[in-house]
Amino acid sequence: MKRSVLRVGLAAALVAASVAVPGAAAAGAPVPKLLVVGMDGLNWDSVVAADAPNLDALAAQGALGRSLVQCPSLADSSSGPGWSTIATGVWPDRHGVRNNSFAGKRYDAYPDFLTRLERADPALATYSAVDWAPLHEQGTFSPAIDTRVTLDGDADGYAGEDEKITTDAVTRLGTGDPDASFVYLGNTDVVAHAVGTGGRYRAAIEKQDQQLGRMLAAVRSRPTYADENWLVMVTTDHGHRVPFGGHGGCRPDERGTFLLAVGPGIAAGARPVDVRQADLAATALQHFGVSVALDGRTVRALAGDPFDGLALRTRVDETGIPSTLAGWTPVPPAGWSVDRGAMPAGGVTEWRGWSFATDEFWSRTQGGQERENAVRARGVFAVADSDEFADRSGGTSFDSTLVTPAYPVAAGTTVRVNYVTHYRQEGAQKGDVLVSFDGGPDRLVRRYSADALATAESLPVPVPAGAGAMTVKFRFHDASNNWYWVIDDVTVTPLI
Repeated sequence: MKRSVLRVGLAAALVAASVAVPGAAAAGAPVPKLLVVGMDGLNWDSVVAADAPNLDALAAQGALGRSLVQCPSLADSSSGPGWSTIATGVWPDRHGVRNNSFAGKRYDAYPDFLTRLERADPALATYSAVDWAPLHEQGTFSPAIDTRVTLDGDADGYAGEDEKITTDAVTRLGTGDPDASFVYLGNTDVVAHAVGTGGRYRAAIEKQDQQLGRMLAAVRSRPTYADENWLVMVTTDHGHRVPFGGHGGCRPDERGTFLLAVGPGIAAGARPVDVRQADLAATALQHFGVSVALDGRTVRALAGDPFDGLALRTRVDETGIPSTLAGWTPVPPAGWSVDRGAMPAGGVTEWRGWSFATDEFWSRTQGGQERENAVRARGVFAVADSDEFADRSGGTSFDSTLVTPAYPVAAGTTVRVNYVTHYRQEGAQKGDVLVSFDGGPDRLVRRYSADALATAESLPVPVPAGAGAMTVKFRFHDASNNWYWVIDDVTVTPLI
C-alpha cells in the first residue's frame, strides 16, 4: 500500500482543531490524512432541523461556511457544475461544466484535487467512492486516482447504494491506508426531488448523518490514528427549493451550499462569511503542502477584506427581500469613503450611491439578471446598482465614487491595483478606475464600457517621481436605469 512521504504539522485528534500550521516538518511528525464526504442536494437549514449529531458536532468543532452557487447563464445550480467546482477548485467559466451533460468539461486543464495530489506525490494513496456514476465516468474524479469504487444509484437505488458505499469506505478508512479520500452519498438529493424537503428528506439526512458517523468512527479506530492528523470536510453541490424540492435555477434555497471543515488550524465554531464552493479543493491541497493557483482559497487563510466586517442592516425600500435578512449598509469601512454628492435625492435607499451587500441580499433584489453570478466576490462586497436604484421615483441618475484609503507606494516603481469586479454594461454608463497620488488630480487607469463578469483584475500603475501615497477610486456614472458594478477584495501590491 502506498504511504505518503509528505509530513505536515496537523491536529492530534479528528475533531479537536489545533493551532498547528501545515508545512514541512521533521521526520516523525503526524501524517496528513484527508476525508471529504459529499452529500448531494443538502440544505443546511434542514440539517439544523434534523437529528444529525455527527454533522452538528463537526459544525461545533470546526468551521462552517455557507454560500450560494451560480445559476444560468453561467451554469445551472445542479450536480455537474457543483461537483466540478468542488473537485477542481475553479468556477464553471474555467472548468467548463454548465449542466449535467458535462459538455465542455476541461478536466485536462483543471483536474480534481485527488488527481493533483497524485501528480504532486505518486506515493500518496487516493480513494474515491461514488454512486452517481457520472462523477467517475465523466472524469470529475479521474482514473489517475488509485482506487475508484463506482456504483449506480440511478439504476439500483441510492438508499441501498449509499449503504454499500459507506460499508466500503468504513473498511478502507478503518483498516486500509488511504491518504486522501472522497466519499459521495446521493440519497438526500433523490428524496428531495421525489417528495420535497419535508419529513422524508430529514429522515434521509439523519441516515446519511449515521453513515458519516460510521466513517468517523472508522478513522478513530485506526491503529495508526495517534500518529496521524486528519482534515475532514463535508460539503454539498447545491440546495433544493423549499418545500417542494428541485434545483437548477436562481432561487437562494436551490443555490445554497455549505463547506464544513474540521482539522489543523481551523478554529472551533468558526463561521466565516467569505467561504465559497471552490474553497474545498484549495483547502485539501494545502493540507498536503501543495500550492496551486485556483479560484478557491484554503479556509485556513480566509481573513476577509475590510468590507466583510461591516455591520449590516435589513431592507428599507426593497420588497423582494425577507424583512429579517440583514445584508446591506451604506457605511464604508474605516479609511474608505463614498462620494454621493452627485446623486439625486430620490431612488431606492439601499442603492443610493455605492453600498455594501451580501450575495444573498443583492441577488434577491431581482433574479435572472446575472447578479447571482458574481462568483469571485466573497462575503460582503461593494455595489453600485443603477438598475435597482431607479425602481423608486427620483432614481433617474447615478453618479457615485468609492474611495479607498491611501496606500503607501515607492516613487518611480510600478504597483498593481488588484480587485474582483462584476460589471454589466448598458447604454452610456461608465465604470472608471482612477488613482490619485498624494491628494493630486485623478488619473484614469481603466474605463469599463463592456461586460466584465466575475473577473479578477490586476492593473499596473506607474508611480510618479516624488509620490509616497496612492488612493484608488471607482466611479460609476452616466447611468440611468442601466446595470451595475461590483467591487471586492481591493489590494495594492508591487509589480513582480
